[in-house]
Amino acid sequence: MNKLFDGVVIFAQVVKSGGFSAAADALGHSTSYVSKEVNKLEARLGVRLLNRTTRSIGLTPEGDAYYQQCLQLISDAELAVGLITQHDVSPKGVLKLSCPIGFAQTHLKAIISEYLQLYPNVSLELDLSDNRTDVIADGYDLAIRASSQLDESSLICRKLYSCGAFTVASKAYISRHGKPYHPRELATHNGICYSNLKTPSRWDYVDKDGKPFSVDVRPKVLCNNGHMQLAMTLEGHGVARLPLFYMQEALQDNQLQVLFEDFPTTTVDVFVIYPSRKHLSPKVRAFIDLAADRLR
Repeated sequence: MNKLFDGVVIFAQVVKSGGFSAAADALGHSTSYVSKEVNKLEARLGVRLLNRTTRSIGLTPEGDAYYQQCLQLISDAELAVGLITQHDVSPKGVLKLSCPIGFAQTHLKAIISEYLQLYPNVSLELDLSDNRTDVIADGYDLAIRASSQLDESSLICRKLYSCGAFTVASKAYISRHGKPYHPRELATHNGICYSNLKTPSRWDYVDKDGKPFSVDVRPKVLCNNGHMQLAMTLEGHGVARLPLFYMQEALQDNQLQVLFEDFPTTTVDVFVIYPSRKHLSPKVRAFIDLAADRLR
């Protein structure tokens, strides 16, 4: 039992750092020591955790499963020490956050700046991407997601913000292709579609009687970035459905025309999601509370 956790921290650091040398630098050990500790851990467990080549390392399936549990063990151990010693009651360390590009630029910049000013002992590792991230596998403390519905049942989520999503087109596009007055007419129009959705070219609506229905559009442009969708729409290449936070300025400047205004508005919610843990670290809780307060 006394050797149960030997090598766990070193193994986790090797995975985080992407190699033995980088892990050795981070931990202040020699590369040979780090390598020996991982070898001993594998021998004790009776499984290979890492596939090694001269240029890179990669997790085996068993190693990946073990790594996720190691992260949880390390986090819980650090939290337990902090709770007992009261040494970690103020936010500190590295906060790893993933957020969609558009929402970060329009709503998160001021919050991040305030957070860093309030908590000078926290450093931020910020990934701005519209791609779907795996919060646990990629080691994020939390992620911001904009969605009409979340499907990560293993994660905790908290709603931060809501806004409308609208179907829009430029005046140039409407002058060339005509204005659709019912969503079903979109079947004959060019769509600027968001590829990160499960069905990018199938758009859901609710009719005036409250009944839901779907429309299949023709994807003229398929991309994974809301800003590019907006740019292609402004250039007149098709019709798009976008959350308000992407295009508020374009609407204010009268560059886009909202379609189907007499139909119920679709709502997009913005959530913060994080691994299911009984106790949040101070750095994570502080960010969630600040974001929730400022976006309320």
